[in-house]
Amino acid sequence: MAVITHIVGGLGNQMFQYAAGRALSLRTRQPLKIDISSMRKYRRRDFSLEEFNIEASVADPSDSPVYRPRGFWARTLQKFRKPSPYRYIRHVEQAFAPEILDLTGLVYLEGYWQSEKYFAGFEDTIRTEFALARPMSNARQATLARIKASNAVSVHVRRGDYVTNASANAVHGTIDPEWYAAAMQRMAEKVQDPTFFVFSDDPAWASANLKSQWPVVFIAPQDDGRDAEDMHLMAACGSHITANSTFSWWGAWLNPNPLKHVIAPLQWFRSTAHDDKDLIPTSWERL
Repeated sequence: MAVITHIVGGLGNQMFQYAAGRALSLRTRQPLKIDISSMRKYRRRDFSLEEFNIEASVADPSDSPVYRPRGFWARTLQKFRKPSPYRYIRHVEQAFAPEILDLTGLVYLEGYWQSEKYFAGFEDTIRTEFALARPMSNARQATLARIKASNAVSVHVRRGDYVTNASANAVHGTIDPEWYAAAMQRMAEKVQDPTFFVFSDDPAWASANLKSQWPVVFIAPQDDGRDAEDMHLMAACGSHITANSTFSWWGAWLNPNPLKHVIAPLQWFRSTAHDDKDLIPTSWERL
C-alpha cells in the first residue's frame, strides 16, 4: 500500500508534487513513494528534494502504471510488463481538482498540483518536512543574520529560462521593473523601514533595474546545488514580493507567520490558456 507521486521540473514544482502526494498519503494512512525516473532524463534541473527532511522512499520503476520506454528493446519488453496495481491519476490543468482529496487505495499521481488546497490541513507537516536537512553554508548564515537584524522583505526576480527559452517565455513571461517598483512602494506602506533582500538568477539585471529609496541588499546566487537554502533565506524574511515563480511561491509560503504580507503578480502566466485562480493563496495581495 502506498501513494506514488511523479517528480519532474525545478525545485518549486518538485515541492508541489511532493506536498500533494504527502497530504494524500497522510489522508489515506499510507506511506509515500516518489517516482524520480523522469528526473534522471530531465536536463534543466536536478532532483533537489533530498535537501529537505522529506518522508518518502524512492519508488521502484515496476510500481509505476506509466512506462516510458526509450529505445527499441525497451518498447519491445514493455508488452511483457505486469499490470501495475496503482490507479493512475493525471492532472494537466492548473485549476484545483477537489476530487483528488477523496482518492483512496493505491494511487499514482502525475501533475503539477500548484495549489495549497491539495495539502490544506497538513501545513505544519509540510513545513516540517521542508526544513533543511543540513545547516546552511557559512555565507548563507551570514546573510541570515542580516535578515534577522532588519525588517526584511524578500524580493524574487526570476529570469533565466523565462528569457532564454521561447516556450517558457510564452507561458510565463517576465516581470518588468515598474512592477517591482510598485510592489516595493506598496510593501513600504505595510512594513516600517523595510530592507529589501533581492534574490535573482540574473543579479546583474536586478541590480541595474531595481531602484528603491529604501535599503536594498542583492544576494548573489551560488553555484553549489543548495538552492533550498536560498529559499529558506527568503522564508526567513518577514514579508515577501514574489516573481511569477514557484520558487518564490514556496519562499513566501514556508514563512509560517500569519502576519506576513505577500505581494504576488496579478498576471502570473503570460499565456491566457493557463489558469492561476487556485495558485495564489487568498491571504496574499495581487498587484
